[in-house]
Amino acid sequence: MVRRATGEGRKRVKGARRPELRLPPLTPWSGGGLEPDGDYDGLEFQDADLSGQDGAGARFMDCALAGCAVDGTALGRARVLDSVLTGLRGVGTHLAESTFRDVEVVDARLGGTQLHGAVLERVVVRGGKIDYLNLREARLRDVVFESCVLVEPDFAGASLERVEFVDCALKGADFGSATLKDVDLRGAAPLEIARGLDRLSGAVISTGQLLDLAPVLAAELGIRVE
Repeated sequence: MVRRATGEGRKRVKGARRPELRLPPLTPWSGGGLEPDGDYDGLEFQDADLSGQDGAGARFMDCALAGCAVDGTALGRARVLDSVLTGLRGVGTHLAESTFRDVEVVDARLGGTQLHGAVLERVVVRGGKIDYLNLREARLRDVVFESCVLVEPDFAGASLERVEFVDCALKGADFGSATLKDVDLRGAAPLEIARGLDRLSGAVISTGQLLDLAPVLAAELGIRVE
């Protein structure tokens, strides 16, 4: 899918490729706790309390997690592939250097999620609210944030390619030192950028958003407006 930016002759913005998920028949997870470097294939985690558990380096393939609590769950370097995560809730979930590929995250209620250094490819985050999402130094390709609220997300030093914000609230975002390519911010309302306005050369915004950002842009450039 290709979208054209507002205005004739503008650069085209390539739309994100979304995951195409068809989960196989799933087996209910028997419980017993996550294990470091565990292998979870074709399982359904329903209303499981995974708080404080250690699943660092684990692999989740063709899995569905629904209504699970993930407060302080350690999942650093985990691989989540071809899976659907619905209604996750928790604070301080540790997912640094993890990999998400062909994943849907639906109606999550999370705070302080650590995804620094992570790799996200063909991921849709739909609905819900995520506070203080740490995506520093992460790599995002073909990622869609849709109908969700992101409060003070940190994209500092991250690489974003073909990333879309659709009917999404983006509050206090940090794009400092980030690299953007084909990033569509037109669907973000409000669009609030705390840092990194100088890194938006690979993004497209609407005329209305430009007017809203004008005071911040002026301050960034040292322009006095009277």
